[in-house]
Amino acid sequence: MTTHPDAVIGILGGMGPAATADFYTKLVALTPVATDQDHPKVVIWADPTIPDRTLALTEGGPDPTPWLLHGATILRSAGATMLAIPCNTAHAFLPAVSSQLGLPVVHMVDEVAKHIVTARPQVRTVGLLATSGTIRAQLYQQWLGEAGISVVTPGEPVQSSHVMPAIRAVKAGRRDETVAQQLTTAAHHLFERGAQVIVAGCTEIPLGLPLRQAPCPVIDPATVLAQALLDRVEPTEPRATDGHLTAVAV
Repeated sequence: MTTHPDAVIGILGGMGPAATADFYTKLVALTPVATDQDHPKVVIWADPTIPDRTLALTEGGPDPTPWLLHGATILRSAGATMLAIPCNTAHAFLPAVSSQLGLPVVHMVDEVAKHIVTARPQVRTVGLLATSGTIRAQLYQQWLGEAGISVVTPGEPVQSSHVMPAIRAVKAGRRDETVAQQLTTAAHHLFERGAQVIVAGCTEIPLGLPLRQAPCPVIDPATVLAQALLDRVEPTEPRATDGHLTAVAV
């Protein structure tokens, strides 16, 4: 792979730290290279003090927008030429501030919608495993709905007793059998509600969901985002990926 000499990927992370590290691992793994020098330049700003995005959307918690703008400023000053945010829920705050970021944003939710339309055109119903904030913000419902794809989400009992506890556990450093069972149960719940594929719409979910136990294909937005960045860094040499979690070992 020959990268553009002026291209620098800026990763606005820390939401949470493990998900940011996982995203960079996926970016590296998807890059077709022969030497260290073939990889794209990357700047990472991981700020775990960014206020909880779901609390801001669902319970009137502190607005994370100033932290997002601050991080974008740091990345821009460090030479970033494009911005990626490996946090689904953070994208709910982008419309109001995108013009202030000073960098083009490769929008993860938009990239997932385009990926499903092109790579899985037969899909008409997507199951969404995500934070309550992402679901409340209607992010995937908006982008997929414009493509004529419906989105099913867990019922409130499953969301509050399985999905959110699993996400919090991964953020706390736990990836045990309890987490795996919670996410597997939620995935089967979505499959029973008609999901043809499941979007792991929180970057912690791929760290806790065992693929072999999923009832249908699982799309990892972080993998889709990583490939979209690589396509922009060197658009003449894209590497095919179906966005499935198996593209990168979890």
